[in-house]
Amino acid sequence: MSEPGAAGDLAASAIRTATIEDVSEIRSILAEHGNDGPYTSVDIVGPYVRHLIQAGRALVVEDGPRLVAFGATFSTGRGRHLSDLFVRADSLGRGIGRPLLDRLYGDDWPRTTFASDDPRAMPIYIRAGMAPLWTCLYLQGPAGDIPPTGAGLTTETTDHGHLAELERIWTGADRSVDHAFWATQAGADPFVVLDAGEAVAGGYGRDRQIGTARVLDRLVVRSDHEPVGPIFAALHRAARGGEVRTTLPGENPAVRPLLEAGFRLEDRDTYMASEPNLVDPARLLPNPGML
Repeated sequence: MSEPGAAGDLAASAIRTATIEDVSEIRSILAEHGNDGPYTSVDIVGPYVRHLIQAGRALVVEDGPRLVAFGATFSTGRGRHLSDLFVRADSLGRGIGRPLLDRLYGDDWPRTTFASDDPRAMPIYIRAGMAPLWTCLYLQGPAGDIPPTGAGLTTETTDHGHLAELERIWTGADRSVDHAFWATQAGADPFVVLDAGEAVAGGYGRDRQIGTARVLDRLVVRSDHEPVGPIFAALHRAARGGEVRTTLPGENPAVRPLLEAGFRLEDRDTYMASEPNLVDPARLLPNPGML
């Protein structure tokens, strides 16, 4: 999700805390890197940026009258996650990326992020104490290509408070503030996957800003339950009979059957962390901006 610049000449004093008034200019920076675009009735990026400003550590870099970079981190209950770090194309190589990254993480450990394929991204994150651990795959396909879920699995509507409590019990991470945000996204559908009436996974479906496909935005599977059946059940739920997109760690056991069934690989990036076992890639389908 992030593409920092190289070391160079811009003073660290140009970094300041982002405010809601910066959202429009921040979005123009994201758009330069293909992370925002035109929308009609469904806006996903705007609420996401506002959430990072209000609930995380969001910083911008000023160069005279304009913003030339934006970055944000927040606590995941497992450590501090870098959601975004983007520098305007005409300001790359001016020393913006590294001091901004240092301010975003501060002295906080453990650290995580998703690095884009931009070759400038991964080295700076390795120098910041993280290692590449697995490829994160963005898969999309029609509901008819999702394999069967298996006997006994159903889904049921719930609320963000219940999903936050399940995640806290299953993983020890308190994500209640983020769950409240996920439940407000366009077309949000908070649900649990049940096995013989017992909750074994929980997540959210939502709309996309561009295109008509639905998104399985995030899913957590209970640690003592096999993950594949609940993942398929969640994809069926999120798809609503149409196309569905989701993010899967490359080593997740659902990846191969989905690709064999006809799902397409639309994009990829790399999960990086300062510690190897912060999340279970078989049982977390992450929101790439927020883990």
